[in-house]
Amino acid sequence: MEAENRLHVAVARAFSLQVHNNSVKAEIIAIGSELLTPDRVDTNSLFLTEQLNRLGIEVVRKLVVGDQRGQIRDSFREALGRAELVISIGGLGPTEDDLTREALAELLGRRLILNEAILLGIQARFRRLGRQMPEINQRQAMVPEGAIVLENSQGTAPGLWLETDGRIVILLPGPPQELKPMFTQEVEGRLAWRTTAVRLYKRELRVAGMAESDVEQRIAPIYTRYPDAQTTILASPGEVQIHLRAWSADATAAEKLLKEMVERVVMALGENIFTTKGESLEEVVARDLNLNGATIAVAESCTGGLLAQRLTSIPGSSSYFLGGVVCYSNDLKRVWVDVPADLLESKGAVSMEVARALAEGIRRRSGSTLGLAVTGIAGPGGGSPEKPVGTVHVALAERAGGKERTLHLPGDRDRIRWQASQAALDLVRRHFLYAQQGKQQNRG
Repeated sequence: MEAENRLHVAVARAFSLQVHNNSVKAEIIAIGSELLTPDRVDTNSLFLTEQLNRLGIEVVRKLVVGDQRGQIRDSFREALGRAELVISIGGLGPTEDDLTREALAELLGRRLILNEAILLGIQARFRRLGRQMPEINQRQAMVPEGAIVLENSQGTAPGLWLETDGRIVILLPGPPQELKPMFTQEVEGRLAWRTTAVRLYKRELRVAGMAESDVEQRIAPIYTRYPDAQTTILASPGEVQIHLRAWSADATAAEKLLKEMVERVVMALGENIFTTKGESLEEVVARDLNLNGATIAVAESCTGGLLAQRLTSIPGSSSYFLGGVVCYSNDLKRVWVDVPADLLESKGAVSMEVARALAEGIRRRSGSTLGLAVTGIAGPGGGSPEKPVGTVHVALAERAGGKERTLHLPGDRDRIRWQASQAALDLVRRHFLYAQQGKQQNRG
């Protein structure tokens, strides 16, 4: 009883704080000891966060907890002391380690009651499969007093909706193929009419050719002037992402704020920004190629086909991508794309001269507008003091000439290969950007 009183006080205190911030706050608890190992990743919370944000619900905390009844109970208690909505994932199965129902019922002081309708539904499901229901599945028909049952159209574990002291607790099954339709069919509608008018408005800018610290240094004076927006800078191989988010009940004001922030960030970072819409670099390059009626072919060494894969991952890529070759050996560089043998001998396969020859050779052989090439040392072996692991040359060829870059990339083999492909695609993007700038100057 004393524990329950503390929970009620915490809930009341948390609610008084929520009133001043109009967005509904939610916490997600992913339950399952397997999620605390390197063998299984919680992807359900990503789906739930996206859906909740769309409804105007802000996810403020996520927690992964193992199959320990006490830890599950404590996790619910703490979450209910902070958030108006708590959603748990998993622990609704029939086995002894599925303890979510029991832990929450214990916390709330509610009895678990056998729901005959659920039991009959589970038995019927097993009969349709030509099997007899194991006795342990009866546990899935045990429901805390006062709970609303959420139908599971894809499995045997029903979901549960409970309300306590102005808070909502939703228990969802762990398998994604069960959780997603249950949320869409059973939860979304119930939540929609309980939320406020506050919605999340966001923008995602992506940057190539700059380090995270350089991006931060340039834009920190901008985003710190906007306390009503949240700015997150994320570094990933070959790019930096800038996420701008604003929660507001006034769509016009939120859009105006984000538009102003985007314009100022673009001014600060210039041509290094390749999208303000969260697109991948291959999407941007594909659009540039199509808009300019251009085609491209690739010759790859250290990336092993990654460039071709990225360029063809866009629907309709046959309109601009003619083909490519993966030529690791010197013989195939010479036979397939006409790299001179004496150049390979004198400069080595990993050199800017060979990168240029690869780009021009594939352009001429394929008849494409542009030829794109990459050669380098992805490691972990093969490096030398003169050409250490991470040395990469990318080149772009067109009829009028070409462009190139030499890079010294950090990381393991996969990271180097990805960054090399990113640098090559960015070379294509900048080619069209500079060409457009040149046309505008000529018109001026």
